Amino acid sequence: MMIRLLLLTLLVTVSAVQAEESDPIQSPMWDYTRQQFIGSAPYRFDERVKVLLPAFAENPTQVPLQIDATALAGDIERIVVWADLNPIQHIFTYYPHPDVIPKVSLRFKVQQGTAVRAAVLTQSGVWHVGSAYLDAAGGGCTTPSTTGNGSPFWESHLGETQSRSFPLASKGGVRFKFRVIHPMDTGLADAIPEFYIQQVILKNAKEESLARLELSQPVAENPVISFDLRDDLSDQAGKYQLWMRDNNGNEFEKAL
Repeated sequence: MMIRLLLLTLLVTVSAVQAEESDPIQSPMWDYTRQQFIGSAPYRFDERVKVLLPAFAENPTQVPLQIDATALAGDIERIVVWADLNPIQHIFTYYPHPDVIPKVSLRFKVQQGTAVRAAVLTQSGVWHVGSAYLDAAGGGCTTPSTTGNGSPFWESHLGETQSRSFPLASKGGVRFKFRVIHPMDTGLADAIPEFYIQQVILKNAKEESLARLELSQPVAENPVISFDLRDDLSDQAGKYQLWMRDNNGNEFEKAL
């Protein structure tokens, strides 16, 4: 009986702490999206999780976004990123290896002004949530891609990938940045089915996964994505391999 009372007291205490964590952006969708993406697990709003984006989306189909969780201590299991008021809320989920710096950048589509979230799960079992507000005129998710609808040659270039590497002088390490030709259609534009890259995996020479991204339709067309690794630029030839697959089963590989 005493154990039951202690457990009940602990649950009430945890619930009270959760209730005190008010959304810093006061989004009407916070409770819903929290349940969708992190469930009933313990969480805290944490300024150490940086959601970096412009104050206003001048081009709602190409909004630059960087998630930086380098200030968090301990190993990170995954990072889930979403936009509260997008018709398709999930943007991407990132699974970084301990050898990878937990920082990733890409561009995405936004339908209207919205809170953008990054929830970082550490090995402690607690989600650390970073938030930022993005103002936008809107329409990015329902606009047809120019790649699939404005170029007659896109099919012959589908999956073409360009990549570069840059030294990270301030911390050591290297940044890999790549761009892949793909329309990334959301399925929300009239008569255009969804067609987008679902998985991106960065592998080392041993075929081990160093970074895995699960993408959703709001990622911008012709994605430009960057990863940061705890490595240097010496002897990089053939050391890393990029593998991608879209929702139609097309697979693409590229040596970085």
